[in-house]
Amino acid sequence: MKLMFASDIHGSAYFCEKMLEAYQKEEADRLILLGDLLYHGPRNDLPKDYAPKQVISLLNEVKVDICAVRGNCDAEVDQMVLEFPIMADYCIILEGNRTIYASHGHIFNKDNLPPLKEGDIFIHGHTHVWKAKKREHYVLLNPGSVSLPKEGNIQTYGILEDGLFTVRGFGGEIVKSLKV
Repeated sequence: MKLMFASDIHGSAYFCEKMLEAYQKEEADRLILLGDLLYHGPRNDLPKDYAPKQVISLLNEVKVDICAVRGNCDAEVDQMVLEFPIMADYCIILEGNRTIYASHGHIFNKDNLPPLKEGDIFIHGHTHVWKAKKREHYVLLNPGSVSLPKEGNIQTYGILEDGLFTVRGFGGEIVKSLKV
């Protein structure tokens, strides 16, 4: 199974379209959204082409492909307009004999880990900084930010396929690969 992970759209119609174009090009089986879909939040600048209503329409068109978790900027009012669930703090994806634990990162993160077994994967967004590291007993991943990257990063998403996690930019560049 090929999974695409994306986080922190923050209401940018421009980058939501880029993300969906990448999803189609990648031919992934599922799009896992790691929160902060519509609202930019009080600590962030407005992203390029801030248009939450357009993002709603774009995401609802592919609702059957999406598995999403709640970010710290997502609210019940957002759930009222989105046609797929977004209010769970985490989702669990079983891959072979290990678990992929997906969350936004504001509740569960590297300093407050969810329950993980040896070899499990923990993936989150929230920091707007991509990450792909093997830790002592688990793998820590972050696809970066679709619209508002930080620390000099470009806009990115992640692909997990056949045990390889790749962070990619929308221009096709591979930022990081890690065998998980």
